Amino acid sequence: MAAAIPAPSLTNRPWRLLGRALVWSGLLAWGSAQAGNVDTLKHFLESSRSLRADFSQTVMGKSGHRPQASSGVMMFARPGRFRWQIEKPYAQLMVGDGSKVWIYDPDLKQVTVKRMGKALGATPAALLAGDNALEKNFVLSDGGSRDGLEWVDATPKSADSGFEKVRLGFQGDSLKAMDLLDSFGQTTHLVFQRLERNPSLPASLFHFSVPAGADVVGE
Repeated sequence: MAAAIPAPSLTNRPWRLLGRALVWSGLLAWGSAQAGNVDTLKHFLESSRSLRADFSQTVMGKSGHRPQASSGVMMFARPGRFRWQIEKPYAQLMVGDGSKVWIYDPDLKQVTVKRMGKALGATPAALLAGDNALEKNFVLSDGGSRDGLEWVDATPKSADSGFEKVRLGFQGDSLKAMDLLDSFGQTTHLVFQRLERNPSLPASLFHFSVPAGADVVGE
């Protein structure tokens, strides 16, 4: 006589349904997290009309030799105005006034001038000081978690941008770090400290006057 096939246990069904629900909720949570990092970047840019922060910067070449380190202060007032001031080990000043970018090297006594349209995106300060049109120039994607930060990857749409990728690291809704991977295999890593959002910044900070005796190169 054939053994009887046991009837499906109704008591197991709720657990199966719960298991499926947990799987789906996990997938939905993962999807929300993926979109969340990009949303954090968008909200940061939309809600930050001005910013001031100290920064430390290391530049690592493709060869992996000892990185170059520097530090200074950065400020921006959106859209288009920024001040990027390297203080150590060698002084350098970069100022964007909304139409032009001025780069001053005191040691060389030389000022390089570029039109803002061509220079925008060429520096971290210029990227942050944009006009909320980040997605027009970059493909944004979730960069996952690393070093205690949530990252957003911004890949330029233009082939001649000079960068392969920009990564922005957030802790909560505060920008803490930025990595820039350029077309020559060089990586610039920036860490921001004492960051202030929407401080009152004098307009004079974003105006550049050519120092006496300095050579001017460019447009």
